[in-house]
Amino acid sequence: MLKLFSCLLDYLMSKKIIEKNSHNLIGKDIISLDQFSPEEIKEILYTAKKLKPLRDLAKPSKILSGKIISLLFYEPSTRTFSSFTSAAQQLGAGIIPIQNAASSSSVIKGESLKDTILTLECFSDIIVLRHPENGSANEAAAVADIPIINAGDGTNEHPTQTLLDMYTIFEETGRLTNLTGVCAGDMLNGRTVKSLIKGLSLFKGNTVYLLSSEKLRIARRELHALSASGIKLIEISTEEEIPKNADFWYWTRVQKERFTNLKEYKKHKNTLVLTPRLIENYAGKKTIFMHPLPRVDEIDVSVDNDPRAVYMHKQMRNGVYVRMALLALVTGKKV
Repeated sequence: MLKLFSCLLDYLMSKKIIEKNSHNLIGKDIISLDQFSPEEIKEILYTAKKLKPLRDLAKPSKILSGKIISLLFYEPSTRTFSSFTSAAQQLGAGIIPIQNAASSSSVIKGESLKDTILTLECFSDIIVLRHPENGSANEAAAVADIPIINAGDGTNEHPTQTLLDMYTIFEETGRLTNLTGVCAGDMLNGRTVKSLIKGLSLFKGNTVYLLSSEKLRIARRELHALSASGIKLIEISTEEEIPKNADFWYWTRVQKERFTNLKEYKKHKNTLVLTPRLIENYAGKKTIFMHPLPRVDEIDVSVDNDPRAVYMHKQMRNGVYVRMALLALVTGKKV
């Protein structure tokens, strides 16, 4: 009875939140986790949950019928590009897919980001942008008259990845407050970690341990800024310091593309590997294992069979639901 009451209360709260904030995201750019309130994040997550059943329908819905989504990717991408494509098509939208824009579009002729954005907004209702330079999403938003969704700008942020990560954590743990998490790997270059910290800082009582080598620690300026947001951050450098009560482990790869020295990359790439031994020694029975992907060698493939590993199926699929929610909310479509 108590569980039933809790589920009913959760449903009523989600309905209240969606009704209260249903116009907050219409026409807005999605650039950074800094722009969201806790209520807006809940709205996105509850909308994703509501749209999830559409994935199993034989035909796409017509929620975004007549809308065109441009996918402008200057950097390689499998999951983000594909899940935005799937999300748009599941909702009935058309897409303009541009992968490897630096070598497969007028960019190769010297066209600026500004001119490319101004061109695509003539044909689109939303532009989803991935770009290697920090601040590029803000630059695009400043010139566009249609919404820009940041799909990753350099080492800065990846807000839609964070929203799907938060959806995954919420689905698996039932909450976004009083969490203990471990983020491991490349804290210096990892935009997903920075965005996740920003998202979790909006909710009370969260603690995140940052496990990395000294070379790959998060920049001091960013660490101080993130700590000031209210979340508790604890830097650790050895496996023995991993807390045994963690709700989630968020592993990341060492980002080869951010290194100018290949020898330096090879020195750091396998310093932290998620293995069954590590899990046995430090993970809790309910600790979930996450990764933004792609992985290289930082997760032993045998970990895939652990029921607590959610990165290869649940976490990836959640990306479609969350991006469906964002596309619907930004265009103001009722779901």
